[in-house]
Amino acid sequence: MTADDQPQLKEKKMKMKICLIGEGAVGKTSLIRRFVLDDFDDKYLQTLGTKVSKREIEVPANGNEAAIKVDMTIWDIMGQKGFRELLKDAYFYGARGIIAVCDVTRKATLEELDDWIEGVYSVSGRVPIQFLANKADLEDKIAMNEKDLEQATKAYDSEYYFTSAKSGVNVETAFRNLALKVGKEEFNKEKKRE
Repeated sequence: MTADDQPQLKEKKMKMKICLIGEGAVGKTSLIRRFVLDDFDDKYLQTLGTKVSKREIEVPANGNEAAIKVDMTIWDIMGQKGFRELLKDAYFYGARGIIAVCDVTRKATLEELDDWIEGVYSVSGRVPIQFLANKADLEDKIAMNEKDLEQATKAYDSEYYFTSAKSGVNVETAFRNLALKVGKEEFNKEKKRE
């Protein structure tokens, strides 16, 4: 059998809405900027309303399937509770995955994620979630440990990463891991329908 005789794998494409959630100033916008543009800016600019960014990536598929081309639409929302409640239906509708962000220097931002997650679940159902403990580069100011994160993520059957939008550590890995989780979940749903 020659290479020309090999069956061609069908390319799969998928659109994916990902919502970043978390309190103000945890670094959601900076994480998106690092992932989409591979850039970082020290200046803090509060997100007003929502901001939508896009990036196309490729993730491996199950078994002998071709890789999945994922068109990620990444939604950034301002971290104020009142705003979240006001627009949660519009913001969270159609979300296929969540990146829950806390600031490692402020333990309360980890505790607040439960309310954010429940807000998403009330609109979009239980979608895959990825926890990011951001600002890991501020080692001398860290106010939480792995045990705190394990306890918080266990209830959601999720993994967590210590990330730094400033240095870029684990940012690409975390976004890709969530895309892979969402892709596998969608792939499995598709197989069940066949």
